Amino acid sequence: MKHEIVIDRVNSENFEEFFFLINKLAEYEKLTPPDAEAKARLKKDGLSTEPRYEAYLGKLGEKAVGYIIFFLTYSSFLALPTLYLEDIFVLEEYRRKGIGQQLFEFCIKQAKDRGCSRIELCVLNWNVPALKFYEKNHAMRLDWTFYRLNRKQIEDYHGD
Repeated sequence: MKHEIVIDRVNSENFEEFFFLINKLAEYEKLTPPDAEAKARLKKDGLSTEPRYEAYLGKLGEKAVGYIIFFLTYSSFLALPTLYLEDIFVLEEYRRKGIGQQLFEFCIKQAKDRGCSRIELCVLNWNVPALKFYEKNHAMRLDWTFYRLNRKQIEDYHGD
C-alpha cells in the first residue's frame, strides 16, 4: 500500500523532527548518535544562507516519517555536478509503504533539475534491504574501495 507523503525542506521549525530521525538512523546502524556539538553544527551547516547540505523530511500528515540529506560534488571527468545522497531513512514502522521510493524519486528530480551527471551514495554491506532497494532502482554497484581519514587523523597528520 503506497502512502503519499509531503516532502518539506528542513528549517528551524522542523529541525527537531529531523534530528530525531537522524538519531533513529544511528540506532538502526548501531552507531553513536550526534552529540550536542554535532547537533549545533548540523543546524548551522544546513540552515545557513550558504548551506553545506540540503535535508528534506518526508511527512505523512503532520508526522515526519523519513528524511534525506544530499549535497553536490563535482566530476572532473564529466565536468558536471554529482548529487551525493548522504542519507535516506524511513522509520521502521513506515517502511515498505513507498515512502523511501518517493524520497529517492525526489532526489532523482533534484539531480535532473540541477543538471547532475549522476547520483552517488554508499550503502553498508550488511544493509541488505537498502542494497535491494537501490538495485531495484537500477543503481549499479561500483568496483571502488572507499577510504576515510577521520577528524583526529586529519588533525594529527604530519605527512609521514
